[in-house]
Amino acid sequence: MEKKDFTTDIIVEAKPQQVYDAIINVRGWWSENIEGGTAALHDVFSYHYQDIHECKVKLVEVQSNVKVVWRVLENDFKFTTDKQEWVESYVIFDIIDLGGKTQLKFTHQGLVPDMECYDVCQAAWTYYIQESLQQLILTGQGLATPKENILSLAEVKEQLLAKQKGKSIYHRLLIKTPVEKVYWAITTQEGLAGWWTPDTIAAPEIGSILRFGFGPDYFKKMEVLALYPYALVAWQCKAGFEEWVGTTLTFELIPHQKGCILLFHHDGWDSYSGEFASCSYDWALFFRSLKFLCETGKGFPYPEFNK
Repeated sequence: MEKKDFTTDIIVEAKPQQVYDAIINVRGWWSENIEGGTAALHDVFSYHYQDIHECKVKLVEVQSNVKVVWRVLENDFKFTTDKQEWVESYVIFDIIDLGGKTQLKFTHQGLVPDMECYDVCQAAWTYYIQESLQQLILTGQGLATPKENILSLAEVKEQLLAKQKGKSIYHRLLIKTPVEKVYWAITTQEGLAGWWTPDTIAAPEIGSILRFGFGPDYFKKMEVLALYPYALVAWQCKAGFEEWVGTTLTFELIPHQKGCILLFHHDGWDSYSGEFASCSYDWALFFRSLKFLCETGKGFPYPEFNK
């Protein structure tokens, strides 16, 4: 049976020049953690995502407004047996003028279904092309992985661990979408409104106060303590039920071959009270909502979460 390379495409109301300019602006739609040139023939750039994925790419074909081709020279996956699965594969961007609209056909030649990394890679490429690159073309603002924090992820976790006291609620689940999609769902106003409560005011900024309304008479406020792109988000409750105030909520995201593992802990409870038990159950229902939002595009936010 023929092994089919991964491919996806978008059609946008933009000129080929706009699409081409967005493609070569790799830091604008893929990752800000890129070193080296990304626009000219024979340019070589390096990409890394924490210590989970690193690769080196060379531009081997550049036809302005028509085509861009990358060749993967080096690759290192942390989560696969064969860490070099991408080596000698080609990433191809074909730009097709449709007259008033432009089609971008993306192909990762050599990324085929029997590869260990296929599920997570095809999901990630779909996100970056269908959502991030498309937004960059249409609005000038993509959804690239932000520049990594000065502190390492281990240091951020250590700081949060030092603040943890009391009892903790824990949940762990597999969400079959890339970590990028889950991170969007737990940091943006649109994402949070899609699985927790539509009455959400939120900005993905450290120190910002998030407000979540549940009916006309009750709301919670959370301060954003930590944001480590595609890896960790932490809040502290500033307003809500008395037992919630002062507790911390941490979302850890771990890449998985089938998508993303979410490890959630809600720390700082004084006792195993009735509210503690009720809260643990409600979180399980809301995380079902989060899973559905990420995997299907539709969650079950309040007040639908328990139906």
